[in-house]
Amino acid sequence: MNKLEQFPYHRVLVLGLAKSGTAACEILASNGCSVKANDLKAQSDDPSIVYLQQLGVEVVTGGHPLSLLENIDVMVKNPGIPYENELIKEAIQRDIPIITEIELVQYTTNNQIIGITGSNGKTTTTTLVHEMLTNSQKPNEIAGNIGRVAAEVASTLNEEETMVVELSSFQLMGTKTFCPKISVLLNLFQAHLDYHHTFENYKNAKAQIFANQDKNDFLVYNADDTDVVELVDSANSTKVPFSIKKKLTNGAWCDEVYIYFKEDPIIKRSEIVLVGKHNLENILAAVAACMIAGGTIQGIQQVLTTFTGVKHRLQYVRNYNERLFYNDSKATNILATTKALASFDRPVVLLAGGLDRGNSFDELIPFFHSVKALILFGETAKKIESSGKKAGVKTIIHVETMEQAVEKAYQQSDEYDVILLSPACASWDQYRTFEERGDMFTKAVHTLK
Repeated sequence: MNKLEQFPYHRVLVLGLAKSGTAACEILASNGCSVKANDLKAQSDDPSIVYLQQLGVEVVTGGHPLSLLENIDVMVKNPGIPYENELIKEAIQRDIPIITEIELVQYTTNNQIIGITGSNGKTTTTTLVHEMLTNSQKPNEIAGNIGRVAAEVASTLNEEETMVVELSSFQLMGTKTFCPKISVLLNLFQAHLDYHHTFENYKNAKAQIFANQDKNDFLVYNADDTDVVELVDSANSTKVPFSIKKKLTNGAWCDEVYIYFKEDPIIKRSEIVLVGKHNLENILAAVAACMIAGGTIQGIQQVLTTFTGVKHRLQYVRNYNERLFYNDSKATNILATTKALASFDRPVVLLAGGLDRGNSFDELIPFFHSVKALILFGETAKKIESSGKKAGVKTIIHVETMEQAVEKAYQQSDEYDVILLSPACASWDQYRTFEERGDMFTKAVHTLK
């Protein structure tokens, strides 16, 4: 395990014992820190807690007593815990620094780090970069929101390995010195405002990915996104833009025939199997990051001619009787579903619905022009039906299960149609996770008769 070097704190409180919190405890305790851990819902006899106690970690469960803040130098917060938490608010009052596990990476490794963030497309882009580097014979490990905990990966990296890490605004908000060699900012949309409260706060959290970079570091950014362009204006990094709209001699771009990096043609667009305008942006960002990191054109080509998508993210599932089935269960908001619908130029049978968060679905109306039928389920079915009727969708069917949804969708489809699961909602009204929902869809597709 790589040592935690020059970490400026000794007495640490880790708040939240999910994957990142448990990994942080293990790393800190193994490096001689005095560690307390607190989790509201964890059970004291959980094997992971017993293991932490064996490492010397003091674990408190069942509440957040303010006494935990006594004699600590720093709090390592689980990214998902809001700053309105009473223990966190009190820590702020006492001027106790609050960081996330990502910050530990900076003290654990000097390896090249590629950090990737944005409102949409993070997982696809992170996976593309990882696969491109792998096919370029560049050793690398994937981490963060995708794969293993970043601090855990950093502690086990070999000297020649690059770490490719997906980063959320929640994680980045808790960084102070974290500095990837290559940062990637894909796009900015109004998201997670229940956590950040304002779009400005959200953008400032995202800006942490390049805040500590200098001219020796690289910032790959979306030159077509005005909010991104405005945000990166103050960056000290060497900027590498990408665009689907204009030629860029200093970045990644495309015309109708090729994708380019600077002046070099990389691959014909007709050879790329990943569909969607938004995925074209993800591809350009990944190409730029890979080329900067020492990847090869051949390695990039190998990936883009075979990669059909990340599981549950506009994932191609099957061609059955000339119907193309796509699993986009990760589309847990309206914006993601609009991007999915915009990806196809053929008729779509859309499967949608899920947890009701109180919003209307009228933003989908301009994208329903290609939808020939709506197959709806979950708490929001009637709301989406209302928007569908406004858009003139003639066939709208309500179902109870995913098996019924797939069967009805097939019945309403014709040859060369797309049958698309893109729910525009979270899954928690019927499924534990969006992954479970997507797996149910995929299973139903493969057992369709």
